[in-house]
Amino acid sequence: MKMFDVYPLYEVEPVRGCGNYVYDSEGTEYLDLYGGHAVISIGHAHPHYVAAISEQVARLGFYSNSVQNSLQTTLAEKLGRVSGYADYSLFLCNSGAEANENAIKLASFHTGKSKLLAFKAAFHGRTSGAVAATDNPKIVAPFNRTENVEFVPLGDIEAVEAKLSTGEFCAVIIEGIQGVAGIHCPSDDFFVALREVTTKYGVVLIADEIQSGYGRSGDFFAHQHSGIRADIITVAKGIANGFPMGGVIIAPHFKPWYGMLGTTFGGNHLACAAAIAVLEVIESENLVENARSVGDYLISELKKIPQIVQVRGRGLMIGIEINGSAAELRRKLLFERHIFTGGAGATTVRLLPALTLTRAQADVFLENFKQLLA
Repeated sequence: MKMFDVYPLYEVEPVRGCGNYVYDSEGTEYLDLYGGHAVISIGHAHPHYVAAISEQVARLGFYSNSVQNSLQTTLAEKLGRVSGYADYSLFLCNSGAEANENAIKLASFHTGKSKLLAFKAAFHGRTSGAVAATDNPKIVAPFNRTENVEFVPLGDIEAVEAKLSTGEFCAVIIEGIQGVAGIHCPSDDFFVALREVTTKYGVVLIADEIQSGYGRSGDFFAHQHSGIRADIITVAKGIANGFPMGGVIIAPHFKPWYGMLGTTFGGNHLACAAAIAVLEVIESENLVENARSVGDYLISELKKIPQIVQVRGRGLMIGIEINGSAAELRRKLLFERHIFTGGAGATTVRLLPALTLTRAQADVFLENFKQLLA
């Protein structure tokens, strides 16, 4: 048997990681400014994280959700306090796709309606429902996308209200910062207006913080820069630093009933131990503040480089638009300078490093990036 070939692969195989670096089988060191699509939030092989997983797997890795699991309670309480959503509830699953699927389901149950409003170029998830909530025709084509998902341009509040005024929509879903689409930040004013119009029409506001959450933007959730509160927040990626996990954070006005949502592996003991360790490190090492300060520094320095067309983002979620091929520039960064970065479209280089990135490491990237652009 061979792997089903749906991912283009670099000719590099990391076999070990430490902090903000990964190493191949020959011992070559690479500065990691991508973190596996924003998954690595506290750095590779953080000792506190490794100890927590090792201790838990030696005791119990998984048992059914039909019995009590105090690790879930500990995680929910800690996440509520750290995120500022202590009065909300938590449903645990395995991925961002599952989180968004369950969020949409909750909104439909709550309102009795089925239509979903999303924003052009938004995308998060690989289940049929989550895939339908993207306007990417290459992804959607085989699914014959449901008529229950409609799209408006990001930032166009008049278009949003025109749709919601029909009374047909259960929810609006919006990424805190659009990631795959190229790092586009909804303005704080737009978030405020969106909160007002969804409240006006009784529509659920779902904040997709799967990539932009967990401190990456310099606040715990990117939508919190605007001061609003969403009805539902979806999380994954950085939640467990590489262990597969997702979650749905749910406002008090949603009332649960047995059988409403379900999962086999969601919230298993090992995943919870990993997620608790992540929050402990984020707090003890002030990583949200570090993401803000190092991110502000990186963005400021990148804007000084004349060859760059545009710099977008917040914190350590940064899109750098260039003239020319981002893919070619990324290959040079990887193979000539041993720096991992990400892409988002033909001309955008994407940075999603661990929140532990230092200013000195940022300077290493900046110097190499300037040299290659020159």
